Amino acid sequence: MHIQEWLETVPAVSVYLLVGVVIGLESLGIPLPGEIILVSSALLASQHGDIDPLVLGICASAGAIVGDSIGYAIGRRGGRPLLERLGRRFPKHFGEHNVAMAERSFEKWGMWAVFFGRFVALLRIFAGPLAGVLRMPYWKFLIANVFGGILWAGGTTAVIYYVGMVAEAWIKRFSWVGLVLAVLVGLTSMLILRSRAKKAHAAAAATAAAPVPARGEPAPAAAAARD
Repeated sequence: MHIQEWLETVPAVSVYLLVGVVIGLESLGIPLPGEIILVSSALLASQHGDIDPLVLGICASAGAIVGDSIGYAIGRRGGRPLLERLGRRFPKHFGEHNVAMAERSFEKWGMWAVFFGRFVALLRIFAGPLAGVLRMPYWKFLIANVFGGILWAGGTTAVIYYVGMVAEAWIKRFSWVGLVLAVLVGLTSMLILRSRAKKAHAAAAATAAAPVPARGEPAPAAAAARD
């Protein structure tokens, strides 16, 4: 059964709880389809009046913020041994190179790494625990976590909800052509936002990974210019 067809059979309160719990567990560090659940629920809210998009967005934001905070606490308590265990089990994600680059990125960009990580699927799962392991000050983590969680969860809910509303009106006038165009507009908006977040994070990681010249030693760019 398609996930949206299944959600149509679930009471509104259960949809709110489902969205909050799944997104919370995903943010905690468990790979679950939080974004798929959120998008499907927001689209469902646009077609059925029983689901309030405002309440849905609040539950999604709360799940994201609470889940990330729990992940931070787990990472802070587990420390380096936790990363080592994860590295042995998931070398692709928690290999020494990735952890070292993430550490430099977090040290240099701090809360921005957490904020932009909310819009990238892999970073959304590991940002909380990794921030805890790297001992980021909690107040900085909390600010980035709250603003990133609200913008991602609330923004996704709003975009998909209004796309669904527009699609429903267009379907009545233009049949499936309206639906396709509305969905494309919504997806394009989400992809642009995600692409900008990925580019910003990649730039932060690249800058953090660049070697710092010793005192008195010319920067690489200046040395290259003299040569």
